[in-house]
Amino acid sequence: MRLYRVPFSTNVERVALALAYKGLDAEPVEVDANDRTVVERASGQPLTPVLETDDGEVIADSTAILEWLEARYPDPPLYPSATAGRAATEIVVDWFNHVWKAPPNLIDAERRRPAPDDAAIARWADELRGSRDRFEALLTGGEFLVGNVLSVMDVVAFPFLKYAALAPDPADTDTFHGVLHEHLAGDGHPRLHAWIARMDQLPRRPA
Repeated sequence: MRLYRVPFSTNVERVALALAYKGLDAEPVEVDANDRTVVERASGQPLTPVLETDDGEVIADSTAILEWLEARYPDPPLYPSATAGRAATEIVVDWFNHVWKAPPNLIDAERRRPAPDDAAIARWADELRGSRDRFEALLTGGEFLVGNVLSVMDVVAFPFLKYAALAPDPADTDTFHGVLHEHLAGDGHPRLHAWIARMDQLPRRPA
């Protein structure tokens, strides 16, 4: 397998965590964030991650890649095996991708405008900060977001929520990660911070 990746990408980190958890590896294909020709040539679109399988299948989008890995390499599982549990998990993943991620993306985009709307930024920032309470509550049930076993929910959320406790790498110039750290960092969520520390110790592949 080959994994097309941009440095410091949150969505790429999702796949790297899943590959390591399942005992898999992939040849890394480094993509320049300012020149995405190589990934466009492989997948017909510019975004990463993209997974090229041993069979020549090309899969774009981190969630689609996670679902493919689960179907092809189900052990150890990241998704529940029961139909209802799988559906509930997919709903939560969809919520995270399309609802939770909206405020930081909106803040980042608004700040790029010639005259940013500070009131709108403040509303989105409040929503983002308030979400920490939900994850703190989820973690009363165990070491991970669903009890004591790693699941796709942890893999999907961690690369974003980690900025509540970890500052962006000095070499990371993605302003989106700065937005996450600015509005998620702070005290008062000890279970969330402990979960981030546990997750950050997990391996990623390719490293």
